[in-house]
Amino acid sequence: MRVGMTEKPFYVTTPIYYVNDKPHLGHAYTTVAADAKARFHRLRGEAARMLTGTDEHGQKLEQAAREAGMDPLPFADQNSQHFRDLWEKLNIRYDDYIRTTEERHKSGVQTLWRLVQAAGDIYKDEYEGKYCVSCENFLTDLQLADGKCPDCGKPVEAVREESYFFRLSKFQKPLLEHYARNPDFIQPDTRRNEIVRFVEGGLRDLSVSRTSFEWGIPVPDDPAHVIYVWFDALSNYATAAGFGKGNGFPADTPWPADQHFIGKDILRFHAVYWPAFLMSAGLPLPRQVFSHGWWTIEGQKMSKSLGNAVDPHWLIEEYGVDAFRYFIMREIPFGADGDFSHGQLIDRINSDLANDLGNLLHRTLNMVKRYRKGRISHASDAADLPAEKEFAAAVAASAASYEKQMESTNLQAGLRSAWEAISAANRYIDASAPWALAKEGPEARLDTVLYHAAAAMRVVAAMISPVMPGTAENIAAQLGLAGDWTGAPFAELMDLYGLPGELETKLGEPLFPRIEEDARAKLEEKVAARIAEGDEDGSGKKAEEDNGRAGLITFEDFQQVELRVARIEAAERIPKSKNLLKVEVSLGAERRTVVAGIAKHYAPEELIGRTVVVVANLEPAKLMGVESQGMLLAAEGADGLKLVGVEGDVPPGAKVR
Repeated sequence: MRVGMTEKPFYVTTPIYYVNDKPHLGHAYTTVAADAKARFHRLRGEAARMLTGTDEHGQKLEQAAREAGMDPLPFADQNSQHFRDLWEKLNIRYDDYIRTTEERHKSGVQTLWRLVQAAGDIYKDEYEGKYCVSCENFLTDLQLADGKCPDCGKPVEAVREESYFFRLSKFQKPLLEHYARNPDFIQPDTRRNEIVRFVEGGLRDLSVSRTSFEWGIPVPDDPAHVIYVWFDALSNYATAAGFGKGNGFPADTPWPADQHFIGKDILRFHAVYWPAFLMSAGLPLPRQVFSHGWWTIEGQKMSKSLGNAVDPHWLIEEYGVDAFRYFIMREIPFGADGDFSHGQLIDRINSDLANDLGNLLHRTLNMVKRYRKGRISHASDAADLPAEKEFAAAVAASAASYEKQMESTNLQAGLRSAWEAISAANRYIDASAPWALAKEGPEARLDTVLYHAAAAMRVVAAMISPVMPGTAENIAAQLGLAGDWTGAPFAELMDLYGLPGELETKLGEPLFPRIEEDARAKLEEKVAARIAEGDEDGSGKKAEEDNGRAGLITFEDFQQVELRVARIEAAERIPKSKNLLKVEVSLGAERRTVVAGIAKHYAPEELIGRTVVVVANLEPAKLMGVESQGMLLAAEGADGLKLVGVEGDVPPGAKVR
């Protein structure tokens, strides 16, 4: 463990995010993880450096800017700011934010190119093959899936142009040897095995320049070519560390990176191409590439409509920053795939954050206020008492486990260790019964119990501070800790007896109020509405079409909505929801399930046999565990919602025009 602030800082990076994307759950997940890892190392007294930023070159961005009626750089400026705004909202403490349009980056990329070229690993030839503009990836016919990109599923372009090539084939053996010597270079092991098999299958030389567009970094001494966007983008980790000032790194560089955090969709670029470029240039390789999994949404693959229901800005506003950060770090092991569920998030808030963490702090400080007028005193012989010995051992075991798990980037298990300390503290309070001691004494024993309970909260606050920094500060403030309390030595922060002997506590509001049934039902309705509306801009309203008259749509747009007559065959309430009904409708030749937020306006038995209008081509969405295969239309009147129907004898399945 490094403890000296003069040594190379622990250097952790996120991918640089493509500015043509809107920040979404996946971006937030990677960035919170990197932020938590950097904060953990700072907590241990180490220097740490976290890098994030945006990828702003390439054919895809050039096309998107043109479609938006903008030049590429202003377009990139605008979209890069969206990421900065979200990171500020998420309380991300990055040390550097790099953009590939910066001069320091351009200089570094061209320096790397020259080193690789001088090593004899770049040559000019003609490229003919397939290219995915969306993924910025060259593909062979064998790699295509039904003629499309296997990663994004979009059509590919046939490309034939003069190109510079990188001798990737030369590095098959050196890469395999590096993987063998450094088994932790790629994590988790399943991803390592995947990359080893890929490289063992043989490597083809890689096209590393383009001539068919201009938005990129020019090839040194040949400005007709721009450098391939992945050669450009991957270099950011080095250029942000000072590479490009001369042919190497400055003396105070944080390079090599200790960890690159990435999604599994870009693993090959980071675990094969990037180390090969560095090997060719004679530069140190990063120490680890850690590939995390993907999120599904309510059991389904992320899509535009479902993705809107987990828009990070909206989630922060509804649930709070630290509740969101806690959930995405706690719900799944870092490296595995996971499912985002609003119901599971609410359960975590109510159980882990309100009942366990929040209740422990509130009950402890409430007793300190009631029995000792808010003051905590330390009993000198406390460590020698049997109950306290057992409690201190439990907290110490949790702290040791916490450090081990966080060091190994098992962020979920690190949080579990913190909750083990919370459970031990709650058991200790229950067994010691300070409320009884307040009546019967002895007084010194009451002081001891209250001190230990408060001291455990300080340890817990330190443990959760990398993932929940705002909550940790709130706990510290209520305990009466002043100044940079996390600046204490790590061993002291993890020590039950590191709490100062005399503190004036300040009991505040509960850390995490429970989300009661009524509030939960309202959130469910909001989620259902956002999915149904297709909230494109994260504002809670549909993005307006800009056709010269904001908010209007064309006749062709309307024709894409398939409205059909349906007859309700069955209806029932959904357990644990006061607003949602599960409705079975007949569309003539087929029967569907629709989840409708009308439970406050209609009893299930009132609906049977009613003729209604449904949106029949709405993307299915899972609500409260039930897949909804459409949407009922309703009008909002003074006395509530009224379902839309049709006049006369119209058969189920008839199209509404």
